[in-house]
Amino acid sequence: MRPPPALEAARDDALRRPVHDARTAAILGIALGVCVLTCFLTGLYSHLQQHPVACLPIPPRPASLYRVTQGLHVATGYATVPLLLAKLWSVYPRLFRWPPVSGVAHAAERLLLVPLVCGAVFQLFSGVANVSRWYPWGFYFPAAHYWVAWITVGALVAHIGAKGAVVRAALRRPGHPVAAAAPGTLGRRGFLGAVAVAMGVVTVTTAGQTLTPLRPLTLFAQRRPDIGAQGLPVNRSAVQAGVVDAASDPGYRLRITGAVARPVELTVADLDRRARREAELPIACVEGWSATARWRGVPVADLLADAGVGPDDDVAVRVESLQAGGRYRASELNRLQVRDADTMLAVAVNGEPLNLDHGYPCRLIGPNRAGVLQTKWVRELVVMRA
Repeated sequence: MRPPPALEAARDDALRRPVHDARTAAILGIALGVCVLTCFLTGLYSHLQQHPVACLPIPPRPASLYRVTQGLHVATGYATVPLLLAKLWSVYPRLFRWPPVSGVAHAAERLLLVPLVCGAVFQLFSGVANVSRWYPWGFYFPAAHYWVAWITVGALVAHIGAKGAVVRAALRRPGHPVAAAAPGTLGRRGFLGAVAVAMGVVTVTTAGQTLTPLRPLTLFAQRRPDIGAQGLPVNRSAVQAGVVDAASDPGYRLRITGAVARPVELTVADLDRRARREAELPIACVEGWSATARWRGVPVADLLADAGVGPDDDVAVRVESLQAGGRYRASELNRLQVRDADTMLAVAVNGEPLNLDHGYPCRLIGPNRAGVLQTKWVRELVVMRA
């Protein structure tokens, strides 16, 4: 059944406008593809940080790598929101073409738009909600975000394969009469310029949570990384973690157990006396913000040596928190991270003893690690042989 003549006329009129022509759609599609792939690759790296694979150990250097990749991930995700809306606006008249499909291949191509568009919308909505720490759903965000990302990118690759020739033809085609906008309407250049400005504004007002020069312009970012106890943000306080009494207990002992020649117990005074290593390292959150601080602590390698673990021993370490529960009450250090001199249990930050909310009596800090893996209120190091 054909659509009403009025609807067909409106559709044809829309397709003659430069904001809806093939060239505009091709330019937006390329930009959107670059942003989606950037988000995918940086997000994949973040996933590997939090869910390590034994055959791909995350190296501790460069120290600020995760800070860069996750900052880029979140900033690009925000910038993709206006870009995706512009892309959908540019192609929506094509949804009403008649007949809807011209063959089996065309039907498959249109069917692939469902996971592509729905996946992209889900990723952006859930990503922005996660950064805002708003969870109006019952599923586990990281798992859903990870698997939908694979579905979306798979659909994107298939879409690129189906539309590659069309995109090349649209970009090679010389200026077309419809490229000039009718009086009172927005032309292609104006439309693309408006999209670029929207992306730029969103990026500049978001990236300040990672890039210090842009910090005064921070508007859409969820955190100012220079605001918080001891000049650093706190995502989870000691009260929220339920560790105030345990962390303040005079009888606190750090224990080193597991595959060791001799178990070790250290008091707060022992740790402070041995904490001579200082390093400037970033705290980089999955929410995109990051901040650099100067930490003082005891290298994990030195603590393992006390327990009889040799420098050539192939070990990993599970870092346990005083927290009784929670997904991030513990983290693991692989063999590369264990041996890095700047992977330490810190007792002070920026020249001051750790605030309780920052992990007193000691916390893990190490180069190139996600913030959720920088375990606070450490109670035990469990050594595991490879």
